[in-house]
Amino acid sequence: MNTTNEILKNTIQRCRERHIIIPTYKQMRNPELIPEKIKTKLKTIGLWDLNSLNLFRITWKNEPVEFGGGFNKVNYIEIPKSLTGVDARIIMLIGKYFPTGAHKVGATFGPLVEKLISGRFDPTRQKALWPSTGNYCRGGAYDSYLLGCESIAVLPQGMSKERFDWLKKVGAEIFATPGSESNVKEIYDKVKELKAERGDEIVNLNQFEEIGNPLWHYAVTGPAMEEVFNSVKTNASRFSGVFLTQGSAGTLGSTDYLREKFPLMKVCAGEALQCPTLLYNGYGAHRIEGIGDKHVPWIHNIKNMDLVAGIDDEPNIQIMRLFNEPAGKSFLADELDINPDLIKKLRYLGISSIANLMGSIKLAKYFEMNEHDVIFTVATDSMEMYLSRLKEEKENQGALSSQKAEVIYKRDLLGLKTDHMIEMNYYEKKRMHNLKYFTWIEQQGKSVEELNAQWYDDKYWKSQFAKADEWDEKIMEFNERTGVMKEYE
Repeated sequence: MNTTNEILKNTIQRCRERHIIIPTYKQMRNPELIPEKIKTKLKTIGLWDLNSLNLFRITWKNEPVEFGGGFNKVNYIEIPKSLTGVDARIIMLIGKYFPTGAHKVGATFGPLVEKLISGRFDPTRQKALWPSTGNYCRGGAYDSYLLGCESIAVLPQGMSKERFDWLKKVGAEIFATPGSESNVKEIYDKVKELKAERGDEIVNLNQFEEIGNPLWHYAVTGPAMEEVFNSVKTNASRFSGVFLTQGSAGTLGSTDYLREKFPLMKVCAGEALQCPTLLYNGYGAHRIEGIGDKHVPWIHNIKNMDLVAGIDDEPNIQIMRLFNEPAGKSFLADELDINPDLIKKLRYLGISSIANLMGSIKLAKYFEMNEHDVIFTVATDSMEMYLSRLKEEKENQGALSSQKAEVIYKRDLLGLKTDHMIEMNYYEKKRMHNLKYFTWIEQQGKSVEELNAQWYDDKYWKSQFAKADEWDEKIMEFNERTGVMKEYE
């Protein structure tokens, strides 16, 4: 077994040989800090290209083009009242213009980079293991390639075909586990099996427990939402809430940052109604790909939440059809007079993104919010990852008609209710937090002392998220040691 210094030496040499520079969290939050020569070089590189300089495109501020783009303001869209039926303003950050078309390249950046620059991962002999229900292992495989590492993807066999096809293109070793979106335990079982077979040849980067996942969102996504709010607010505007499906709880890390800035805001976490773990200690299967199930992630700060909402998967799928099939788009244009540019951008909303929109509407209705209230959420990925699902629905149900489109609009969008929501008191939060015990203490070897610290120690989460500045310093030290940055000075 190599020492930490030997591993770090190997990593530095690998990055030097492959001309790899690691961006800081500050640069991902504010691309103006990126050296001009790197920005110039990016003009010759495609957004999805397997080029290490695309690490600098792990930001919400990429120019929305497929090739050679620079940086601008945060990519977002505002969903109008004619679609939502509520007075509150609903703003969605857009993940399509990250490399791979999803913000998970940020969620996977932290866990891998932190191990690389501290000598806890040897890219010359170890593989990065990415257990996931979809986009996380895509982001992990992409980041691994750019950082000179080999990768293993573990995901349910029932996930969309597009995910598997893409993973093959980047050369990831792929393991498909039984079930679909809600079968997380089966992923863990496969990870345990691989660890037993290969030992320290692999490093498990579990999105549900790696603090680097929410840390990236704390450092980058939270400030992006704050920046958009400051650019659109009026004198009467309130930053009133954030809705995010739980998933790995990574994106929810942004709300720990936002709570510091807007302490009166409401945080609502969503889950599939067909698998209501937080709501009802329930279980099941569903079709909202990308939001995780049947357990509470280790990295989820339950104390920072205010509500939980169940999202029904059948309306979710129907809204997907409304936004993407010809008859649906014609209805939106002809009957609702929706701006044609916005109709085109609705394809930026994948299945879990639609769930985030639905939850934001439920949150606005629950608190009877008005035009002064602003709610934020994210479109994690776009329909590019779900075209096979759209095709399946058309084959099973026939093409969408204008009459059906109107039904979906009135029933599934305007008709969203505040059912299956819990406004959490202290003991509701504690009940949900305690669910971590059964996954993480009994199955995954975490300590009950740390579980208690997450709940009782007021400094626990603050100290976790304070690591962003510490890691930035270590990233700069690492880049200095590789010497590659000198090429761009």
